[in-house]
Amino acid sequence: MDAPVIFLTHTPAMRRNYYGEQALAGLRQLGTVRLHEGDAPLDAAQLVAAATDAQVIVADRSTAGPASVFAGLPRLSAFVRVAVDISTIDVPAASTAGVLVTRAGPGFVSSVVELVLGLMVDLARGVSTAAAQYRAGGVPVASMGRQLAGSTLGIIGYGSIGRHLAPLGTALGMDVLVTDPYAAVDAPFRPVPLDALLQQADFVVCLAVASAETENLMDAAAFARMRPNAFFINVSRGGLVNETALEAALREGRLAGAALDVGRAPDQMPTPRLAVLPNIVATPHIGGLTPPAIEAQALETVEQVRSLLRGEVPGGAVNAEAWRNRP
Repeated sequence: MDAPVIFLTHTPAMRRNYYGEQALAGLRQLGTVRLHEGDAPLDAAQLVAAATDAQVIVADRSTAGPASVFAGLPRLSAFVRVAVDISTIDVPAASTAGVLVTRAGPGFVSSVVELVLGLMVDLARGVSTAAAQYRAGGVPVASMGRQLAGSTLGIIGYGSIGRHLAPLGTALGMDVLVTDPYAAVDAPFRPVPLDALLQQADFVVCLAVASAETENLMDAAAFARMRPNAFFINVSRGGLVNETALEAALREGRLAGAALDVGRAPDQMPTPRLAVLPNIVATPHIGGLTPPAIEAQALETVEQVRSLLRGEVPGGAVNAEAWRNRP
């Protein structure tokens, strides 16, 4: 029996940052691995041409899975996403074609939470602003900072990251408010409606899941409810924020500042016109970019491929009931 063909969509740079040699070696133990050697992510037509003989596609977060991919690859058994987000995969089309779709779990929780803590300190104490002024040859004026202890932390979305962040906020001496209409909030954290959270929090951290319901969750009305000395942090998805409203609030001094690790630029990067504002701290979507976080997701996909090649439904499957193209 011929070895199954596994196509990995990551560019060489993506493999260095988001997959790694250990995971690649694990895939090679399972079948014949074909690699994408181009510098840019593949579009649908390019993916079909590159993966013609593949039974499994292991896809980076920038490579979409539209209906044309599933229609054009009749031998395909599974589309494995090395990320939690599967919004660019047409799961109904995959199901119609009998192709299994899987996603990786959130192996980046600790990594993202640590970034949030760093961004809160940066916003509160002006760390990166002062450092930039020194590097430019100037001497920044020492300004009064804010203390996390005694401040109120508002967490929008009580999923894996929110549950990890909340007790750390308490440990730092913060009062922690949480809003999530679909989750039970653990004591001692206070569940409150979104409006109340926005009105009371000194630091608002957006961790909601991206969906049609949460698109532009943070709009002009939401920012108007926030305190003028409050900080806003988004490390979830760019679509949760109306960027025009955020820009207006920052330019008009209706917020003290914001930190963005995500935005509406390609690959969920912060939008450049916002990133240049003096009261914004922007990072290039690095929340989950640490070796333990990346390794966890990459190695999880290796185990998913191992299971599905045995004909077993792996963890992370999202349409198991429609899987007909078994290997």
